[in-house]
Order: sequence, then structure tokens, then C-alpha cells
Amino acid sequence: MEKVLIIGTGPAGYTAALYAARADLQPLVIEGMTPGGQLTTTTEVENYPGFEKGIDGTELVQIMRRQVERFGTRFRGGEVVSANFKGAIPSVTLSEGDVIESKTVIIATGASAQYLGLESEQKLRGRGVTACATCDGAFFRNQEVAVIGGGDTAMEEALFLSRLCSKVTVIHRRDHLRASKIMADRAMANPKIAFIWDSVIDEVLDVAKNEVTGLRLRNLKTQAISELKVTGLFLAIGHKPNTDPFKGQLDLNPSGYILTENTRTSAKGVFAAGDVQDHVYRQAVTAAGTGCMAALEAERYLESLGQ
Repeated sequence: MEKVLIIGTGPAGYTAALYAARADLQPLVIEGMTPGGQLTTTTEVENYPGFEKGIDGTELVQIMRRQVERFGTRFRGGEVVSANFKGAIPSVTLSEGDVIESKTVIIATGASAQYLGLESEQKLRGRGVTACATCDGAFFRNQEVAVIGGGDTAMEEALFLSRLCSKVTVIHRRDHLRASKIMADRAMANPKIAFIWDSVIDEVLDVAKNEVTGLRLRNLKTQAISELKVTGLFLAIGHKPNTDPFKGQLDLNPSGYILTENTRTSAKGVFAAGDVQDHVYRQAVTAAGTGCMAALEAERYLESLGQ
């Protein structure tokens, strides 16, 4: 039986592992299907403290891994497909069928940004296509960019980008916004934000550059095709927390995020950190902070058991 089982290897999982390992709790980390998490899709990270010139996202998570390995963290490949947090000892089942019991579990499985599913979009992720304006907006200073979406998140992204970019075009498949009136009014009153209605993206263009140069748009009412020159595309059509294995075992909000008090979940000995329980900030540095909190709370929980 494990003392601390950590599920996920993004900044939250690695930071939890660091604190647990330094407390001599010999944590075991389940790597999941995407070791390193969303940071591995980011070509350059400039807003993580300690790297004054920025750092490649994959390199950053590799550094985190080496750091936690130094203190004795163990890793295991595989994916958690189900969990049992109703019994006296929490347990999870891996895709190959193995069951792991642990006195404490820290869930750091993150959330996945929703993408359009276009081949050209996937090809250019990290090369002008992104799902986080606060993470990547600074790379597009004084450039023309597009935001796709019509909800509050899209309006927040557009307003944030309007402070950095020369022009922001919001593309929405309907003829009206789903955003709250106050957010819609703010965006529509901003002179740097334009709107294209009733339209979808058919292709992300990268003319001879292997980075975004524009978008091919299709009007859903007229089927007319047009092109929009931009250097960045920001997806704001939602995130999906990676909580499927934990449904029915933990309290979740209507969108599927794990409900926590600090990092404690509704199940004894089970904690959650990072984007899997944070639908507001979704930053690497905030994920790392909650990873630290989860490890400290797990340590205190074990102390309460006399461990």
C-alpha cells in the first residue's frame, strides 16, 4: 500500500511530488496519457517565476521531473480509468487492470482545452494556435489576432488581448453572443474588438511559415468563404476537466470540476490540485501552488492517522 499516490504530471502533480518526497513519504506518480500535461504543448513559457528569458514548456516539465526524482519520487506509466474512494482505503484502477491502494491520493489530472478538431489547427498548436490568452497573449503584442467563441470566457480573452494586440476579431457561429450582458457590452464597446457573426473556421492558414498567417472562414447562412489575416488564434470554447474516472466518487460542480475546500475533496484522504479543480485561473504557477497545498494537507492527514 502506498502512502501518497499522485495522479498527473503537470506542475500541480510535480510540485505535490516534490513536497511529498522531501517529507519522506515516497510518493508514487501515475504519469497518465500525456506526461507533462498542457505545458508540453507550449513552445515558450515566459510567466513562470525563475526563468527570466522564458523556457520551452517541455523543457520546464523535464526539469520538474528531474527535481522530484532527485528526492526519490517513483513513476509509473499508465492511465487511471476508475477509482474507489468510498471504502476505508482509497484505490484506483489502471488501464491494464492493476489496482493501487494508497492512504492518500492527490488528483492532478488537469483540464483539456476544447479545440475545433481541424488538422491545420492541431498542426499549429503552439505556433499561433493557443487556448490561453493570459499565457500567450504577450507573444502577439501589436499584432492582429482572432478569438473564437461567444461566451464570457471569449469576451474575457478578447478584452485581455485588446490591451496587447492592435486588433482582436471575435468569430462566433451565431448572430448573438452567449456571454452575460455586461461582458458582451464591454467587448462590443471596445474599439479594438471586431466581430464576425454566423461563421466558423474551415482552415487555419500558415502560408510558407509553419505558423499562423490567417484563417479561412465559412459563413453558415450563406456558405460564403472568406479569409482573415491574423497571426494568432485563441480558442475560447471551453475546457473539460479530466475527471471521468472519479465521477460518482467525488463531489463535482456542474461542469465536472472537483469541488474542494483548500485542496480537500469530499472523500477522506483524497485531495485535488491544479486545473482539475480550478476553472478560474488555469495557470502553471497557480497549479504548482495548489500542488504544494495538496501535499502539505496529505502529510497532515497522514499525521492525524499516526503515520
